[in-house]
Amino acid sequence: MDKYMQNRELSWLRFNERVLMEATDESVPLLERLKFAAIFTSNLDEFFMIRVGSLHDLSLIKKGAVDNKTGLSAEEQLQKIYQAVGPLTVEKDEIYARLNSQLCSYGITALKLEELEKSEQKYIKQLYQNEIDPILSPQIVDSHHPFPHLVNKVLHIGARLKGKGPEVFGVIPVPASLPEVVYLPGADVRYVFTEDIILSQVEKIFKSYDVEEKTVFCITRNADITPNDENFEVDEDFRNKMKKLLRQRTKLAAVRLELSCGVSGQFLQYFCEKLLLSREQVYVTHSPMKLSFAFSLPDHVDSLVRRNLVYPDFAPQRTLPAGESVLRQAAKGDLLLSYPFESMEPFLQLLREASRDDSVISIKISIYRLASRAKLVEYLCAAAENGKDVTVLIELRARFDEQNNIDWSQRLEEAGCRILYGFDAYKVHSKVCLITRKERSGISYVTQIGTGNYNEKTAAQYTDLSYITANLDIGNDANEFFKNMAIGNLRGNYQHLLVAPYAMKDRLIELIDGEIRKGSQGRIFLKLNSITDLDLIQKLREASRSGVRIEMIVRGICCILPGVAGETENIQVTSIVGRYLEHSRIYLFGSGEDEKMYLSSADFMTRNMDRRVEVGCPVYSRSAREKIHRLIEAQRLDNVKARRMGSDGIYRPVPGSHAPLNSQEVLMEDAQRAVPAETEARISLIERVKRWLHG
Repeated sequence: MDKYMQNRELSWLRFNERVLMEATDESVPLLERLKFAAIFTSNLDEFFMIRVGSLHDLSLIKKGAVDNKTGLSAEEQLQKIYQAVGPLTVEKDEIYARLNSQLCSYGITALKLEELEKSEQKYIKQLYQNEIDPILSPQIVDSHHPFPHLVNKVLHIGARLKGKGPEVFGVIPVPASLPEVVYLPGADVRYVFTEDIILSQVEKIFKSYDVEEKTVFCITRNADITPNDENFEVDEDFRNKMKKLLRQRTKLAAVRLELSCGVSGQFLQYFCEKLLLSREQVYVTHSPMKLSFAFSLPDHVDSLVRRNLVYPDFAPQRTLPAGESVLRQAAKGDLLLSYPFESMEPFLQLLREASRDDSVISIKISIYRLASRAKLVEYLCAAAENGKDVTVLIELRARFDEQNNIDWSQRLEEAGCRILYGFDAYKVHSKVCLITRKERSGISYVTQIGTGNYNEKTAAQYTDLSYITANLDIGNDANEFFKNMAIGNLRGNYQHLLVAPYAMKDRLIELIDGEIRKGSQGRIFLKLNSITDLDLIQKLREASRSGVRIEMIVRGICCILPGVAGETENIQVTSIVGRYLEHSRIYLFGSGEDEKMYLSSADFMTRNMDRRVEVGCPVYSRSAREKIHRLIEAQRLDNVKARRMGSDGIYRPVPGSHAPLNSQEVLMEDAQRAVPAETEARISLIERVKRWLHG
């Protein structure tokens, strides 16, 4: 094991613990802290479904396989994961209990059924009889009733039942049509969990048995499906292939069992035998197994109370002049949008204009994730219906968004768009849009390249950069990129763009080598979500040993340990977890006039470099570069939400050498100051009208 590297999975768990710690930060409003606990929970669910599921498969089919950074086998990694998750589960339970206690003082209370007032008990009893009991599907398991398939991440009630014969197992799935929580009548926000209501009725549901013990439980199943591993006919439609895979996802092996309370050894053994789990894959949690209700809970709180419990309202700002064509603005000079501080609307306006502009002859775009309601699709469809040549390269394997993308691909195809699905062995993760115009002077391009998805919902939640340029060289490369994608050529030659899987990593290594040649004068800055690729890690370590100063802001997984003497002592790693999810990828090589700057959709991960189609774009515009430097500087100075990684992989608060500074708050303020005067005046007028209407 190299002492300057750490295991990917354990690094991810440390990141998720950082998310959970936001739920303890008293500077974060209470209901937002509850949301961080919910994010931690859903993150952990996905981690088990994908990463633990993948390691589980690996342990069965490749006995000699080891992690190339730590030498740990799949079995050893699983053991370390199981050991690490136990304390995190306890920590989450304790944090959830504290949050509930604090929320009580605001009239927001999660209750046990025995804590209800008589009128509330009557309300729940009627609700159960009228709305819950009629749709329950209880079942026993005995010699005539086989053990049912338990659906992934669906809550169930389980019970040991004793009758006249042998003991049997009773199971009741909690119907997905029911809400997670039931709100009680009254001025205060009082609620109970639906599974607790059903749990209280087990004795009546199985009335011909004695209930020996009962619990709420939830199965997490492996959801790591790789289409390449499936045996499909080569001429089968790819969209149908993905639909089959989605159906299969619900039937894969269990990798975790959660219980709402401790159970007897006999009951635990029954679960483990039926689900083929070891006892270390079973976790008892005293907080809800599902916390997604936390995101809608503020809607039930009185507005005056809510004001103290949630973040102050912030709407992404329109920083470009609203009355001017975005196509014309792009022709004058490069544009850079910084989400969610700035609105995605100018990019949508760009597509809307292109769909109607007589000089626009084609629009080409690569899509990974879309919102469930997407104006972007409307404008692409309108463009096709207006006679434009519209090509949409849509990735149907965007994990957990597969069905959404299947639906959108059908809608786009019906409107006359040409649909491409990418490649069998490579996901298309790039975010590129090319608008081609035919003018008197010849062909011109407007190219947009983003660090994040064309998703109108997440553009208000994730920090991403959207670069819009009329640079002809970049446009030529983007045009070549789409031509290559259409003919299945992954080995295209590009003069300016960095394109994976066959050129990006080599070019990045060349750029790092360029800094290595400068020795102590070399400079590298990287803003990433994750870094796991062994080749790039080893090259960065080589750069550090050559004296190159390397600064990295890595939100999540970071397999390179900074500050290891003789290895990575010139590397600094910071992680920022705040109100918005840090998602932009920025690469800087060099400094001053020699600095090379790129925006990209790719993290420094092997999957991005070797198994995905990714694009990195150079930023040539001085104004765009200055704006990106301001963003970087804010993050460098963050001493509120930033944490610095030590050589032991542990995150610690950044030393406060200046007044407290939250980089995301600074960027919100910057965006508000950048709103053009005419837009600001219009907003002020709207606000005055609203005040007049409300007296």
